[in-house]
Amino acid sequence: MAGMDDDMCPLEEYLANDDVVYSATQIFDALSDSTRFQILGVLTRGDRAVGELTEVCHVSQSAISHQLRLLRDRGLVASRREGQRVIYSLADDHVRMLIRTGLQHAAEEVTPAE
Repeated sequence: MAGMDDDMCPLEEYLANDDVVYSATQIFDALSDSTRFQILGVLTRGDRAVGELTEVCHVSQSAISHQLRLLRDRGLVASRREGQRVIYSLADDHVRMLIRTGLQHAAEEVTPAE
């Protein structure tokens, strides 16, 4: 079981670091809003402009922009300018994994076992 101790060492170090724990709670706080979660879910399928996100999420452009600003501040999305448009993408594969894992876990909860 020595390998298990090695795997836990970084986790123990992260948990002992108040800044890391705080940052992680801020990420999960951002994920707790259904609109923000839906935005991230859409971005798992590819980069999108604000207008495209408003169509998919069925909320106003100002609401999408507000949520994107929070997601960017929390390090969950990145943006780049293409002419007049700002294109948003997931910050990295960790975000994609969080969204996928959350959806898979939720699906297990709502899908009865056979």
